[in-house]
Amino acid sequence: MRFRNRKTEEASVDMSPLIDMVFILLIFFMVSSTFVKDMKLDLNRPGASSAQKASSKVIRVYIDNTGDTYVDGQPVKVWAIQAKVRDMLHTSTEKSVLVVTDETIAVEKLIEVVDQCRMAGAKDVAVATEKEVG
Repeated sequence: MRFRNRKTEEASVDMSPLIDMVFILLIFFMVSSTFVKDMKLDLNRPGASSAQKASSKVIRVYIDNTGDTYVDGQPVKVWAIQAKVRDMLHTSTEKSVLVVTDETIAVEKLIEVVDQCRMAGAKDVAVATEKEVG
């Protein structure tokens, strides 16, 4: 009786296509996801005893402690606020604007921004206080 020497072959799995697919999926999810940027403005807001929570659908106009203005996170000059807010009000269902400001801002600057928002067609223009959560 003759015994044959069997050749033992190890079964192996090629990992390179699997690694390629993992990287392709990673790139796909990174590109398709959206990242929310939060406003990083240091604002000391004034207080009010009649504060109420604001709706999340309102257009927010920010005035930081240096006097720079932002409309929904984008820097805007004061003279351009009216056009920017008007464009945003056309696409918005709620016609309200919330002005978030620092307590050290001059009243003249605040009034100028509120006037620009009202001339843009906003029905309600409110000023955020410390207790404003929305």
